[in-house]
Amino acid sequence: MKAQTVGRVLLGSAMVGAGVLHLTIQRQEFQAQVPDWFPLDEDLTVIGSGVVEMALGGAFIALPRHRRTIGALLAAFFVAIFPGNIGQYLEGTDAFGLDTDRARFIRLFFQPVLVLWALWAGGLLGRRAEERRAEELATEEVETRE
Repeated sequence: MKAQTVGRVLLGSAMVGAGVLHLTIQRQEFQAQVPDWFPLDEDLTVIGSGVVEMALGGAFIALPRHRRTIGALLAAFFVAIFPGNIGQYLEGTDAFGLDTDRARFIRLFFQPVLVLWALWAGGLLGRRAEERRAEELATEEVETRE
């Protein structure tokens, strides 16, 4: 199994797991991370983001043919929720064991890693990604002609 496939399945599984936790035993922890300035209800935000995480994670695993699109959507999702991490740092909110400014600050550097992971696992990064995409397009073109 290719490393990229393993990375896609691992990230997809982690997203499904995080989504389940949003809706169950860690719901209050996730609510604590919603910034005070965010215009929607904390619980609605947590439920919505949990459902999105489960959908994207499940799709990333189950729909490998669409991994590029789903990888890009996952990366965009990680960017979209990043203000919540910044808010947790700026507001000094304790959640998930992040009970110091230092811990909350260090966590900020993990979000870009998730963005890159989604892009890489989706086949959107690197020279090989371009080569694979060219091969996919060529294969699709042949299938369309037949």
